[in-house]
This record gives sequence, C-alpha cells and structure tokens, in this order.
Amino acid sequence: MKLRIQLLGALALAAALPAFAQVKLNDTVTVTGWATGSYQYVQPSPGTATDSLNLDAALLQATITPAKKVTGTLSLYYRPAAEGGVSPGGSEVTLLDAYLAYDCGGGVTITAGKFLSYLGYESFYPIDDNMISLANQQLLAPIPGYHDGVKLDYSPDKTDTLGFSIADSEYQKPGYAATAGDGSLRHQAGFEAYYTNTAITNLTVWLGAGYETPTKAGYDTGGVTDEYNSKGVLIQDTHDVSVGDLWISYVVDKNNDTFAAEEIYKSGGYLNQGSDWLLYYQQNFTSKVSSWFCFSGENVDSGASYTRYSIAPNYAYNASLSFRLQYSYTAYKSYTINNASFYGAELLFKF
Repeated sequence: MKLRIQLLGALALAAALPAFAQVKLNDTVTVTGWATGSYQYVQPSPGTATDSLNLDAALLQATITPAKKVTGTLSLYYRPAAEGGVSPGGSEVTLLDAYLAYDCGGGVTITAGKFLSYLGYESFYPIDDNMISLANQQLLAPIPGYHDGVKLDYSPDKTDTLGFSIADSEYQKPGYAATAGDGSLRHQAGFEAYYTNTAITNLTVWLGAGYETPTKAGYDTGGVTDEYNSKGVLIQDTHDVSVGDLWISYVVDKNNDTFAAEEIYKSGGYLNQGSDWLLYYQQNFTSKVSSWFCFSGENVDSGASYTRYSIAPNYAYNASLSFRLQYSYTAYKSYTINNASFYGAELLFKF
C-alpha cells in the first residue's frame, strides 16, 4: 500500500513539472521510469458490471554502460494484485529486464539475459500502448512476454534489421503474468526470429515468428492448453506451439497521422489455435490532442471469437504527463457473454 501511495503521489506531482527526459546519474548510469493509473468500468451482457481504480503498472529502469560497447539494463516492474500482477511468491514487484548487450560492430548486437519477446505491434508496457486496454490478447494470447536467453540483432543498412533469439521458453511461466519464462531449456525451449524494413518512406513492415518445443508434463508455460481425450479423461497436451506475426505501420501525412494493421496466427493444439488481427488509425488534431480508432478481433478455431470497436482520445499535458480516455464495444460469439462495453480514464506519467 505504501508503494502504491508513493507512486500515485509521483503522478500528481508530475502535473506541476516541466517536461524532462532521462535522469543521468553519472557517466555510466541513466535512470528512466513511468507509471500509469486508471479507472475502468466494464458492463457485460448478460452479467453484472464491474469497475476498478488502480495504479495499473509502474517501471523503474537503469541503463548502465560500464564500457564503450557494453550496455546493461535492469528494471523493476510493479503491477498490483488487482491487475493480475502477483507472482506465486506473493510479490507485486518483479525484476523485469536483466540483460547485457554487446555491440560487436558492423551492425551486430548480441544480448544475453532476461528480455522481452520480439513479437507484437501492441506494447507489453501500458505507457507505450495506444489504448488503456489491448485490442486483442483476450482469448488466444498469442503474443509472448519475457523470457531468458540469448539473442542476436543485425542491421546491415539503414532500412533493414533482423534478429534471432533462443530462450528458456516462448510463453510465460504459469502465474507470472508474462514476466518470466519456465527457466529451463530441458523442459521446453523457445525460438524467435524477425525482419523489419523501412525502405519506403513513412512505411514500416515487420515480419516475425516464434516456436516452442513440445511441453514436458508439469512444465506447461501457458502456450499449450490441457485437453480431454475421447473418454473424457484429462490428458497433458504436449503439442508444440508456433506463432507468426505480420504488422505494418504507415505515417499518412505531415501531422504524423498513422495507420497500422496486424495479423497474428497461433497454432498450439486443441482450442489453442486461431488468429488475432487489428486495424489502428491515429488522428492528431493538435500537437497535444489526438485519438486512436481501432477495429480488432480474435478467432479461436472450433472455439469463441469476438470483434471489438474502440476509440481512445489522448491529451498530452507535456512530454511527461498525459491523460487518456477509452470506449470499446465487443461483440462475442460462442462465449460466456454476448457483448461488453468498456469505459476507461487513464493518467500516464514518464521520465
């Protein structure tokens, strides 16, 4: 509770501060951070309305450059129990990023430690998302979170970048809210690769894929779902998991109005296979006032599906503080409810 009060106090204080950037402690250490808090109201049909008022998430990150070509990154991530952020150990605070990166020269960087998946147009971090809630991820959750491993990124020129990673798993350790993998290559292993191109002015094309080897019994990371056999007996699904992700982003005009589209396909066995998609458009009305409009959906093969319509106006008080609203309407098929309306108001602070 004390931590939550302190972070909410920081949000309020930011309104009186001018815009500022990273805090440089000395020649080798730079600190950045952010926090988001929101009020959310959900009205399902049929069902009873629910609401929440929370500090949704906060992150404090240190970047350390002990040598010219070496960069270390550490971050502490806070997500309250009310937002599903408690690990099995009971902690609401997680060591999120913990990695070292080495610049090999020639556009090659090697990174080892705990880092975020390459995949996904929408960000893992609420501070960088277009809306208060994500456009998808509700049913299939095809976008992985954090895992431990090694990755290599290569930029042969100014318009092309590609990378490859080997990690302890592709999807998260059970109960860790996408903040950790399973911690062992022996139980299952994860692999990712991506390629991005910006050769056409204002256009970014990103293509990536992930793969997780078959799960050994008792070590399911959430990428695979248990299933029943023909006699109704629960069996362990040891299916492997693959996911493909394509997204594009295009800056439409001088106002930086932006169009984005994404298609994701996940294959992981029974009721764990299907697609997610989204269409985003950002309209910048002034330098401070903008809005995202989104049309999105998920479809589980032989399972539930939905389509969602969203609008998320945003007001930027300064570079450190902004305010966001959101309304979404979701129509479900073969699900526990028929539809749901979402209303939200969010305060975002960063330095």
